[in-house]
Formats: sequence, structure tokens, C-alpha cells
Amino acid sequence: MWVTKLKIKHDCTIGDRCERFKCISYSMPLGNWHDKNYEYTSERHTIEGNEKNVREFLKNLKKDERIINLEISKNTVFFIGKRKKEKIPTSHWNQKIFFIKPVFVDKEGYEYWEIASWKREVITKFIKNLEKEKELKLDILKIQKVKLDDIHFPHIMPKLSPKQKRAFELAVEYGYYKFPRKVGLEKLAKIMKVSVSTLQEHLRKAEEKIIPSFK
Repeated sequence: MWVTKLKIKHDCTIGDRCERFKCISYSMPLGNWHDKNYEYTSERHTIEGNEKNVREFLKNLKKDERIINLEISKNTVFFIGKRKKEKIPTSHWNQKIFFIKPVFVDKEGYEYWEIASWKREVITKFIKNLEKEKELKLDILKIQKVKLDDIHFPHIMPKLSPKQKRAFELAVEYGYYKFPRKVGLEKLAKIMKVSVSTLQEHLRKAEEKIIPSFK
């Protein structure tokens, strides 16, 4: 199987707001179709970040005229978007390509795609079409032939309690899981305004839920 990892930035319903409101998104495309000069996309997104920022993100999302159907439950978003074909990367999509991981969108609005196909030429043609887009930034982080033994499909993210989610978000944001470690539990506890033992408990429970989903 041929696999590529791409870093993409473009005029995006979700990416633009991640940059504006300093949130991140774990996203899963659910389907897309063409009708005349428009591209329709069905999408599911989990928005993470500071509680106030997420709230403002979702409030602003409701104003986007490119969304024709929208459903929000807490920080989970389902919608159907309508765009001109040349305005989005999936206008070059075809059924010979599939995602092997959810799309991750960072706080700068960059999307990280990991996609696969049986044939390299399918991947390279898709990339060449993206490179023709004038208003799209593209970095090819890898392209290689591998034997896939799994894809991340059933859940975008496991369900965490609000405190577990906040503890885990802070740990990732401040580099607790990096090597060498960038921050200690004491500082994280101070940021979250809880004791070190309470923070440890939230992190432990979050890790118990998250780690099995990535095995």
C-alpha cells in the first residue's frame, strides 16, 4: 500500500477558525459529491481547546454561509459544506484513495492528512493537482510503500470527562509527553488550578481511555 502524509493550509471552514480561535480539531470526512459546479462535503469534527475559545469557535461557525446543514453537540460538529469545486482539496479526491487516520488541524490552521492507495500514481496525481492550486500551501511530509496492519476509524477520540480532557490537553500543549519533557506536573497543576495529585488522577484516567484506542 502507498501512504503519504500531507501538511495542507487553505481557505477552510474549520482550519481558518482553528487559527483564529486557537483551537485544534480532530476531523473525519464522511463523504463528498459533485453537483454542477459545486462540491459538497459531509464532515465530522471534534473541536478542542480553551473552553471559551471553543464556545466562540462554534458560535462563529453557525454564521458560515458555506454550511448548509449543521448539528452541534457539546464540542462535536457534523455538517454538510457547499463550495465551488476549485476551492477545496477534496475536489481532486477519488474513490481509490482513503484516509488511514483522522485529519488533525493545529492552532495555526494547518491540516495533517494521512492517506493511502494501492497505486503510487493515484497518490502522485492527487498531489500534483493540489500543487496547482494557487491559494493552497502544501508540504509532503512522507510518501512510502508500507504494509498497513491497521487504520484508525471507529472513534475520532475516546470520551473523556471535562477535567480529564482539560488535563490531557494541557499536558500535550505544554510538552509533558515530549522527550525530553518540557514541563512538569507541578506547573501543569498550577495552570489547571488543582493539586498535583488531582492532576495525576485526571491524566491517569485520560490515558487509560486514550492509549487503548491507538494500539
